Amino acid sequence: MQIEEKPADKPPFETLFAWIGGEDRVKALVERFYDLMDLESNFAVLSAAHGNTLENARERLFWFLCGWMGGPQHYTDRFGHPMLRMRHMPQQTGGGSIGIAERDQWLACMNQAMTETGVDEVLRIRLNASFFQTADWMRNRGGA
Repeated sequence: MQIEEKPADKPPFETLFAWIGGEDRVKALVERFYDLMDLESNFAVLSAAHGNTLENARERLFWFLCGWMGGPQHYTDRFGHPMLRMRHMPQQTGGGSIGIAERDQWLACMNQAMTETGVDEVLRIRLNASFFQTADWMRNRGGA
């Protein structure tokens, strides 16, 4: 994801990937995100939506975020266009029902993971805004 800003608001790096610190930092973020999902009771709805094992999800989110942030296109090199909404539909293999509760828990879990892994505060705020837009668009059922 290229960052397009007004000159006065120009971020300190050309891409979010560079800003976060590259693959190692994206990997640390994803690992903490799924560790929290697996360990914290307040993310139980989110964890249940991911099924029995989180290993496949960990790998795919890492690959996706690297490319989405403007780094290596690991996900698209393997699977083509992410088609996020289609891949998360309940009738798709591995897809789950996403409502407001799942959206909000995903966002809270990711925010906590970003905080705990030391993501720069300004970057964390920008990512939270982008993640909210995407997570809200991903909802495939109304209500909680």
